[in-house]
Amino acid sequence: MNLQALAIVLENRGYLASCYTCGNQMNSASFMVSLGDSHLIRFLVSDYGITWTEMRDDRELMKLEGAEAISQLQDLADLVKYQIQPSAEVRYTPARSPVNSERESIEMIG
Repeated sequence: MNLQALAIVLENRGYLASCYTCGNQMNSASFMVSLGDSHLIRFLVSDYGITWTEMRDDRELMKLEGAEAISQLQDLADLVKYQIQPSAEVRYTPARSPVNSERESIEMIG
C-alpha cells in the first residue's frame, strides 16, 4: 500500500491528510489524516515498529501495533476505495477502548 497515494486521494476528497517518509531508503513513514471534529488518525512505520493511533480532542482513543495496525489502515483504504465522501455525516463509534476489545469502526451516514 502506498501511504503517499492514500494521503493524496484523501486530500482530493476534502480531508486534511499528509504523509512523510524519512531516511535514504524511505523505510520510515508518518501518515496522518483528520476526519473532522478533532478526530485524527496517525499511522507510523519506523525501525521500532508499526503503530496506528486514533485521537480525539488531543486524547488518545486507541493505539494498535503490528498486524492490527496494518489491518486498521487497510480498513481505511477500503473506505477510500469504495469512494465514501466526506460530505456524508461521519459518526465515529469506538469499539475498542482500554477495557473493551472489540474493533473500532467509522460509520458513514448519508
